[in-house]
Amino acid sequence: MKAIFICIRMGIIKPQNYSVSISLTTSCDEENMPNLTILSLDLIIQDKNLSVFFQPIVENIERNIFGYEALIRGPFNSQLYSPIALFAAAKDQSRLVELELLCRELSILQFKKLNLQGKLFLNASPETLFQPNFRSGQTLKLLKKIDLDPSRVVIELTEHSPLENYEVIRDALKHYKEMGFEIAMDDLGSGYSGLRAWYELRPDYVKIDRHFMCDIDSDKVKQQFVLSIKNIAQELGCKVIAEGVETANEFRFIEKIGLRFCQGYYFKRPAPLPVRRINNNLFSERRLTAQSKNRLISSKMVGELLQPIDAISTATTIESCATLFKQKPDLDSIPVLENNKPIGLIHRNNLTNLFFSAYGRELSGRKTIASLVDRQVLILEHDLPVEQASILISDQAGRRKILEFIIVNKGEYQGIGSIIDLLKEITHLQINNARYANPLTLLPGNVPISKNLDQRLKEQSPFTICYVDLDHFKPYNDCYGYEKGDQIILGVADILRDIVTDRDDFIGHIGGDDFIVILSSDHWQIQCEKILANFSEWVIHSYSPEDQERGGIASEDRTGAKQFYPLLSLSIGCVNLSPSICNSHNDVAVLASYAKSKAKKIKGNSLYLYDSKTTANALPEKKYLTELCHSS
Repeated sequence: MKAIFICIRMGIIKPQNYSVSISLTTSCDEENMPNLTILSLDLIIQDKNLSVFFQPIVENIERNIFGYEALIRGPFNSQLYSPIALFAAAKDQSRLVELELLCRELSILQFKKLNLQGKLFLNASPETLFQPNFRSGQTLKLLKKIDLDPSRVVIELTEHSPLENYEVIRDALKHYKEMGFEIAMDDLGSGYSGLRAWYELRPDYVKIDRHFMCDIDSDKVKQQFVLSIKNIAQELGCKVIAEGVETANEFRFIEKIGLRFCQGYYFKRPAPLPVRRINNNLFSERRLTAQSKNRLISSKMVGELLQPIDAISTATTIESCATLFKQKPDLDSIPVLENNKPIGLIHRNNLTNLFFSAYGRELSGRKTIASLVDRQVLILEHDLPVEQASILISDQAGRRKILEFIIVNKGEYQGIGSIIDLLKEITHLQINNARYANPLTLLPGNVPISKNLDQRLKEQSPFTICYVDLDHFKPYNDCYGYEKGDQIILGVADILRDIVTDRDDFIGHIGGDDFIVILSSDHWQIQCEKILANFSEWVIHSYSPEDQERGGIASEDRTGAKQFYPLLSLSIGCVNLSPSICNSHNDVAVLASYAKSKAKKIKGNSLYLYDSKTTANALPEKKYLTELCHSS
């Protein structure tokens, strides 16, 4: 389901949110702003002379617009055009609550006028809750007036002064939740007590401040901060929105670490008439398709859970729909199409409740079902892996009861899927993944590696397999202990995860200090060289200052003799594989082992390539490979 974020900035709005930059102050000094018209706050409120601009919020997995943020602006070319000046004036004149309610009203009405679907985010400054003229229930009355369900509205808190009375705010938010609203917290990381407020208020959504998005792709400290926020949010069941994403590199990092929601200039600037679709070229080339190979054990696609059920149109009468349910007693929901596109479901209990009401059948039987359609239904592509479907459904399930979802093929209706069937598949997948994952790194182990290779050979798609092995790991383990040794292995796994990010790629952990990486793109060599460079820069800090200065450690070899071992290094043996020369994963393993043995003969961090496309029949190597095949 697409969602709409409508956010009224009740106070200070960051300057970068504006497509028009005007330097404003709250003063009326004519010399400082000779081209600005001076308008009174009274006149602005009386005439409702405010504008609403919209900026899309993007859902990264489904690659669509999840919602919109609405930004309030005063009269153009006036001293109160900027919300900073506008709300400062309202606060000085004790009209903050009045202005805030007006902004809510205008945003809600514009939201309805533009027929924007999904969630409506309304920002509220917590300090208005303490104003003597604040009256609760005003938003609910307005929503009822325009027939908008409170479950589609999120109250977003924008903090511009220190929060002290958390108990009062918690009570107010509890009141909102009891009415069906959700809660969001804006600008995490920029306020006076962000983490404390997050802990105390437990919102459903949290927005990370733009400061932490700026150049995040190259700032390690910001990366760690955002990853920590993501992990905390997962524990709290909170959804994270990355705010202020402005460059392709920033978005690539957000996409890589799995943040589902973001907004910023990279996708679209605020506009009075918002875009309805995001250019697909803004997303990376990584796609979630049936050929996705970066899963532990191959899982089903959503399309494999399909139940073919005939759909009806919005022009169908309620009486006719009731007859269909009577003819099919096992059917709980019927899909509904509008212009041949699925828009939602009709649920049996909705009709039952209507017909049991006084004169319900007589008054409504001939009406169409359009008003009864549940449009808050997930519509999923048939080639979406069930793991990704599970994430989307889990988010929905936290807000409302869900039993089915609609399945489409490039937007065309196919059938419906059952949540029960999906949960069974997810449970089966999780059990298998846990069974075959490496217990230290949690990366796929030998069984998933073999299955992945066999699948690629079956598809006859070329790939590069890389055998990654640590050099001099045993002496390090003996000298520094097993705990430090485990940290080295975990460090290698993290480096691989940071660099190997394409969804068609695969990372596996054979065991010990041996890893397998399967790369599908042509830039495999750049990736391998980056792995070596990052490891070389990182590993030196795993040694004592004395060993760093010596460039290694003195340790006993297998015979007990003292020997000097240089700093840990990585050997990567690569095979550009032509699938036609291998019959199974065993053949691939032989080639990869050979390439790794060649790489380990090179001192220091090393990369060796065996190109099966050009050297598979080379005589110096053929005999060795034959011997390896027989020994395996």
